[in-house]
Amino acid sequence: MANQTAQLQRLLESEGVSVSVVQTNAPYRPRWIGRVRGLRAIFRLGPYCWRLWRDTREADVVHVMANSGLSWDLFAAPAIALAKRARRRVVVNYRGGLAREFLAMASVRVRGLLSGVRLVVPSEFLKSVFAEHGMEAEVIPNVVDIERFYPRLKPLDSPLHPPHVVIARNLEHIYGIDLGLCAVAIARDEFPDLRVSIAGTGPSRRALEQLAAELGLVGCVTFTGQLGSGQMADLYRSADVVLNPVRADNTPNSVLEALASGVPVVTTEVGGVPFLVRHEQTALLAPPESPRELATQLMRALRDDALRARLIEQGLALSRGCSWPMVKERWFRAYGIA
Repeated sequence: MANQTAQLQRLLESEGVSVSVVQTNAPYRPRWIGRVRGLRAIFRLGPYCWRLWRDTREADVVHVMANSGLSWDLFAAPAIALAKRARRRVVVNYRGGLAREFLAMASVRVRGLLSGVRLVVPSEFLKSVFAEHGMEAEVIPNVVDIERFYPRLKPLDSPLHPPHVVIARNLEHIYGIDLGLCAVAIARDEFPDLRVSIAGTGPSRRALEQLAAELGLVGCVTFTGQLGSGQMADLYRSADVVLNPVRADNTPNSVLEALASGVPVVTTEVGGVPFLVRHEQTALLAPPESPRELATQLMRALRDDALRARLIEQGLALSRGCSWPMVKERWFRAYGIA
């Protein structure tokens, strides 16, 4: 969400639109507050609401990036309420991967708050979830920077020595990095020189490093930490497959960036993923919580040159449909400035 926000700001400003971003995660002042649970939420929420009130007074349109759970209550709901009270045009861009679970508990209050608001989601999956609760949404896909994420110049029939797999998700349980490591351990029976780069940060890093050691993967797995967008683009271009082993997801931008980089994707079939990619056309899909099935699809992507070529070609076409020239007019219509 942060990456999409920064990218959208840059693209809108390139079109002559003035944009002010109010961060929900601005640095703590003083910094030591960040170590005090409970108190740190107050120190973050107070400045956020003040900046929101200040910038809303100057805005014509308020674009709210929204997520599920506590994030909705603490950040999205106040922004929507304040913008409506100020009689500004409000666009709520909901992006939560756990939308079905969230709306099952909160649909009544969410529906009331969204009355008179333009609701935008990045996938047909989320549109259908909101429709189940009587709320209409329009789909505007995530934007992929195809000038930064582009394929490497390498013949499709070039040998993969050694094959390189990239996982680009935060190190949290929901993103299934543990499942990916187990799948890699299985795939190494056929590809013993397989190497893996895991790009991301999060609270599960130590546990994942321990799991990698237990699986005998210490020599082939690299935890890169958080990378900048330029570094990520280079990493994708060095990959032979991108593995997305998540337990829940919506419209993962990492998948779109991989496709734009000309890299086949193997992913679990959860949430909005099957609405984004099709099995054996734009990606290879496996059921959730199944490292063996993930490994099977991973080995297919590494072994079958014709399949790889098809996935790359159709993945590139999909990613081009999510480029800024293809979606900017839809955002302008949502903002009422078309």
